[in-house]
Amino acid sequence: MDIRRQVSLKKYNTFGVDVGAAYFAEVASTDELQKALQFAERNGLRLLVLGAGSNVLFTRDFDGLVIRLNLKGIETSFADDAVLVTAAAGENWHSFVQDCIDQDYGGLENLSLIPGHVGTAPIQNIGAYGVEIKDVFETCQVFDTETRGIRDFKKDECEFGYRDSVFKRNKGRYIILQVTFRLTVKDHKISSHYGAIEAELQKRNITAPTLRDIADVVIAIRQSKLPDPAVTGNAGSFFKNPVIPMEAFERLKHRHPEIPGYSDGTQVKVPAGWLIEQCGWRGKTIDNVGSHALQSLVLINATGKAAGQEIYDFSQLIIDSVQQEFGIGLEREVNVI
Repeated sequence: MDIRRQVSLKKYNTFGVDVGAAYFAEVASTDELQKALQFAERNGLRLLVLGAGSNVLFTRDFDGLVIRLNLKGIETSFADDAVLVTAAAGENWHSFVQDCIDQDYGGLENLSLIPGHVGTAPIQNIGAYGVEIKDVFETCQVFDTETRGIRDFKKDECEFGYRDSVFKRNKGRYIILQVTFRLTVKDHKISSHYGAIEAELQKRNITAPTLRDIADVVIAIRQSKLPDPAVTGNAGSFFKNPVIPMEAFERLKHRHPEIPGYSDGTQVKVPAGWLIEQCGWRGKTIDNVGSHALQSLVLINATGKAAGQEIYDFSQLIIDSVQQEFGIGLEREVNVI
């Protein structure tokens, strides 16, 4: 493991923001990770652990040590009617999901084509098209930077919520080393009730979808409306969908009868993309930054030359306009550095 100085992070974040790290190390084992952490401690350096850089916005150079986790490996074991699949933190998420589908392991197919690495998936409790990580999560192994020890987290200890977890609320403390998922090997529970999936299945005349069918449909939907980070810098959904009390939603409904919402009986999740679009931001560009023309929830590095602060300032304009129009405060989903 080499610890390098003054390294550009442009290729290590999907926004393509050109910032630098004072120190940078790629680690491929827990031993290398511990050595890197010891280096940071000896030199009094701030620490940042990166996966694929798909959920981060750098607004300035990082004056500490950036560690890029490159832990690899996948193991399986069978338990009752399920298979336990353990993947190291540095495995590419989409490739891992597709490998599981190829083995006819069910549960992850709706999460196809989400950018990132396996190790970052539990942090955000990533979700898409009616499925979240918590639905298939078994355990994860982490390195605790406070105790300098390795421990396992069971599902209930992760305190999963909507785009939330104990790992997100304790930034920097827990470094996820590997994640174990409980997947089905027969009697798969196909989740196709999400509107866009149902519509695409009907278009393809598929009435009894397989795991691969669902994955292919999800991939097609995402590709049709989300920009490829390799082509246009972005971090996927920039904002969380706000969740508001039912009473507040009913009041908004009087002013905006067409407002969509998904209720659990007491609270309502309102699509952030719809709110942003109503405020006129869809497809709008200011200098180097824009809101994607097909999905206003996605902010893009439109010219490839945007600074992180530009993107942040653009997002603040959106937040302010949604607050003014709807009285709803949008929350950034990306990790702002």
